[in-house]
Amino acid sequence: MRGRHINPFLAELARLDTVATAEDPDGAGPLASGYDRDFKETVIVPDTGWRGRDGRREKPLIQLPCQVEVSSFGELQELMTGMSPRSHLVLVFHFQDLERMNLVDPGTGDALLRVDDRLVSIRDYHTGELVQAVRTPPGLYITEVQPQSFGIGLRRNLLFAIFNERALGPKGGA
Repeated sequence: MRGRHINPFLAELARLDTVATAEDPDGAGPLASGYDRDFKETVIVPDTGWRGRDGRREKPLIQLPCQVEVSSFGELQELMTGMSPRSHLVLVFHFQDLERMNLVDPGTGDALLRVDDRLVSIRDYHTGELVQAVRTPPGLYITEVQPQSFGIGLRRNLLFAIFNERALGPKGGA
């Protein structure tokens, strides 16, 4: 027995496809990669709009049972370019669900949920109906993954995935 979620939901996640992102994002454009050479982060690719688009490529969406713990959601933060929502939440996943969906590396035991994977929505566990969509931008991205609860049944039990938004502009200073 490895436990269960108290109030289960389904997290709909878009996992970052690092291989596809590393390739030329437009097929033959001026960029050699969807990553910045110096900072190793995804870049904004020019397009017909004034903002451009993120050069990141994502794997097909997955839905995982989880428990949601919200610290803040949509709290406004003042930036030099205006107001930006600030959100911080933790999704708690069971390793047994990750194992069942082949989201644990058999060689290392690492969960295959990684930093920069994006939360698309929270859905009803029983019906799959939308409970909360996540607006992108700014989006909510995994910034830390923590295996927890070692020793329950001599196995790991939980994985905490910490999500934060990406700021919409530069932060100002005094």
